[in-house]
Amino acid sequence: MKKIYDFSKGKRGAVIPTTGKTRITIYLDDAVLERFKVQSEKNGKGYQTLINDALKAYLGLAEQPITHELVRKIVREELAAQS
Repeated sequence: MKKIYDFSKGKRGAVIPTTGKTRITIYLDDAVLERFKVQSEKNGKGYQTLINDALKAYLGLAEQPITHELVRKIVREELAAQS
């Protein structure tokens, strides 16, 4: 190890930049935040992830869950396309 290190060209912050996400400061009602934290404890997902998922669902950006009805629909469309 060196006795003296040169940090003159060092940068603050994360070493690896994140893509697709932006850090913001937001004020939420205490009741809203508490509700998400309770849900977080129940299902093991982080409360910030749950808030992000809720906002995506509200904006219509959430992925459609895969159900047996959806699988049937996809199979029918694929079979019809092959005919």
